[in-house]
Amino acid sequence: MNQSWTIAKKELASFFNSLIAYILLIAFLVFTGIFTWIYGGGDVFFRKQADMQVFFSFANIILIIFIPAITMRLLSEERKSGTMELLLTKNVSNRQVVLGKFTAAFLMVCITLAFTLVYYFSISRLGNFDHGASITGYLGLLLMSAAYISIGLFASSLTKNQIVAFLLALAISICFRFMFDLIASSMTGWLGDLFNTLSLQNHYDSIARGVIDTKDVIYFLSITALGIFLSEYMISKRS
Repeated sequence: MNQSWTIAKKELASFFNSLIAYILLIAFLVFTGIFTWIYGGGDVFFRKQADMQVFFSFANIILIIFIPAITMRLLSEERKSGTMELLLTKNVSNRQVVLGKFTAAFLMVCITLAFTLVYYFSISRLGNFDHGASITGYLGLLLMSAAYISIGLFASSLTKNQIVAFLLALAISICFRFMFDLIASSMTGWLGDLFNTLSLQNHYDSIARGVIDTKDVIYFLSITALGIFLSEYMISKRS
């Protein structure tokens, strides 16, 4: 576990030693801020409701692009530069490498969302505010982010090309976020139920509404665990 934390700190520092972290962080805050406060027809002032639903609705979409941009280089760059083999010759297991990379990306998302707490404190002063729904909304974003990060890691483990890793992670995330929900709405019976269960949107919406159901938490943790396992498997297969 110490090795994983060492890798995580190294990767997190590398984010902030380049412009990547700052560009992505500022872009995320700008877009969520525009849609939460300014964008006509959906912003807080137009709706005249003191809640975070507008922010959560747009943040979960923006994270689909934000997270693959973070994860695309985590494993693919190691393989391209040949440092993966060097890293694995040390007293570090495949799992520790993957967990370290995952932790770094997850901490990056946590830092980004921490900056949006200014929205939380500002909106809470505008009227009758449901703190419970906002807390579960942030929990939903974190669980969803963990799932997207594991998908991004898996995509990054498949190729040495960062752009390919980004596009692959984006495509898989879109399937979980949009396609399964679309397919479920067009089907009935057990197939409809299956795709409805696979739809990330349905599970996220449930948590964002303030309902913490065990099956939703298990769903996100299962995707996260599967992505980490597949990433570890691909590293062992290619090393």
